[in-house]
Amino acid sequence: MAQYRKKPVVIEAFRWSYDPLPDWFPPPDDPNKEPPIEGISLKIATLEVIMTAFPGDWIIKGVKGEIYPCKHDIFEATYEKIPGLISRP
Repeated sequence: MAQYRKKPVVIEAFRWSYDPLPDWFPPPDDPNKEPPIEGISLKIATLEVIMTAFPGDWIIKGVKGEIYPCKHDIFEATYEKIPGLISRP
């Protein structure tokens, strides 16, 4: 059986209730929508289902602008910070 490796992908992410909210979150689909309250769980409508993020989870902006939560241990095992790049607010 053939084996495959995931292509390197650069994403933007922040840790819910730990990091400041970036300008791309919440998604600008509704200009009247209030920003979420930090410190509580957060419902995120992904392309497939509605997922819940809890404090400490990472919120990821994917390569096509999709937004989804990721548990901290999975994020740490999957992603690494790019040295030398400065995080944007």
